[in-house]
Amino acid sequence: MFSKRCEYAIKIMTFIAHQQKKSNKKVDVDAISKAIDSPKAFTAKILQDLVKSDLLVSTRGRFGGFSLSAQIDINLKQIIEAIDGHKLLEGCLLGFGACSEKNPCVVHHQLKSAREILKLKLRDTNLEIIAKRVNEKNAYFKE
Repeated sequence: MFSKRCEYAIKIMTFIAHQQKKSNKKVDVDAISKAIDSPKAFTAKILQDLVKSDLLVSTRGRFGGFSLSAQIDINLKQIIEAIDGHKLLEGCLLGFGACSEKNPCVVHHQLKSAREILKLKLRDTNLEIIAKRVNEKNAYFKE
């Protein structure tokens, strides 16, 4: 459903939230890459996008690394939009450019309510909830 970059972005944000909840320290790209089993260069590019979207803060230097910009009040919808844009949640599911209420594609009305529910669930699922589940070992972020 999500792009590979988006899947990794969610894993990155989950790992950072988990680490911040545990120790409140910044996390470096090596630790993130290792924890989510992702190539370092790929991880670094995603981290740059998350910093540009103001979801993460990057600090240079000896005690530098990445941290959440808004503590843990970031939701999955924000992460998805930062990486994949608005197309998944707002665009036409069949890829037509002019799909709308007035000019619907063949699946627009059938999937409209499901899409609205998905948007609400993604907006209501924040990193605090996810980090809590990981910390309590009720969920994991790495296979």
